[in-house]
Amino acid sequence: MSTRNNSLPPRNGQQRNNRQQPPKSVPKKSKGKKKKGFFARLGRAILILFIIAVLGVVGYFTYLYMKLDQGVLDTGVDKPVAPEQSAKVKPLTMLLLGTDNRPKHASSLTDVIMVVSLNPVTKSATIVSLPRDTYLELDGYKKDKINGYYSRFKKKEKTSGLSAEDEMKTMMGKYLDVKVDYVTILDFQAFRDVVDALKGVNVNISNDMCYTDSVDGTNINLKKGPAKLNGDKALDYVRYRKSNCEPKTKGSDDFERNKRQNEVLHSMIDKMQSIGGVIKIGGVLDAVDNNMKTDIERDQFKDMIAHYYKISKNDVEFKPVTGTWRSPYVYINEEELDAAKQSLQDRLTETSPATSDSP
Repeated sequence: MSTRNNSLPPRNGQQRNNRQQPPKSVPKKSKGKKKKGFFARLGRAILILFIIAVLGVVGYFTYLYMKLDQGVLDTGVDKPVAPEQSAKVKPLTMLLLGTDNRPKHASSLTDVIMVVSLNPVTKSATIVSLPRDTYLELDGYKKDKINGYYSRFKKKEKTSGLSAEDEMKTMMGKYLDVKVDYVTILDFQAFRDVVDALKGVNVNISNDMCYTDSVDGTNINLKKGPAKLNGDKALDYVRYRKSNCEPKTKGSDDFERNKRQNEVLHSMIDKMQSIGGVIKIGGVLDAVDNNMKTDIERDQFKDMIAHYYKISKNDVEFKPVTGTWRSPYVYINEEELDAAKQSLQDRLTETSPATSDSP
């Protein structure tokens, strides 16, 4: 008895201790595994989302290429581009004209006049904008407001045998001392549709703006302060010149309009730089498809998208040219004009990205 009593309890105790030990140690290990498993799953989830985002962007640009290749978009001229002429390797200059053409107001007057130089090595651009009322005096051309020449060339196409677009490229190239490779004409409807495709633009309105015109349906009513504008309101913002409301709001000259154009362009670049903006690029192309005329080849258009879609607004230099208003013209500041010409030429000839001198 004593022997059994003395010997059995220790065995039972040892067995109980041995059996209980594993359960005590397992939870400790399982807690560690759970902790590591959570962060591992979180890391994998982030990685998967990142891969999906990247593949989505790549896939979307593939989709855009297919749309262009298959002719679903009419954007661009169906002509080949020599490899050495590609926007991926050759600096190019494009004239951008925005016409005051709307459903209720047919017009070929150019309210927006910009010349853009693109450099593929630095992936940068210079944009020179000119006031619509600029007084242009140039050998071989009748003296007039700069915004009236495109309309005049359009009227003379049948007798001159030259397209108005080619005439504008030649004239603006001569005026700015730079070879203009391409011209693109957008009407106001295209501007509206592009802004709407990007789900609006963010701006900071400096003053209240109010103007109405029952003839062409204009109804501008903007309030001072930060705002997100849809296509109609963004067009009102860049077009606003004067007020006929009571009480009247502060008027705006061509120089202020150019500043607002640049502000809207900055906002559009920001929108298109985002993942959401990339996904909307197809909508942007669809928006301009029926409201744009260009002599850019379709393959060149694809090269531009592929090479410049990631351009940062910090690599886009805006050079608005101002002057003195003496009705009905703006007389350009010659020093600013010379600086703008030089900026275009510098952009075309630079061979390496700019470097800062910071220590």
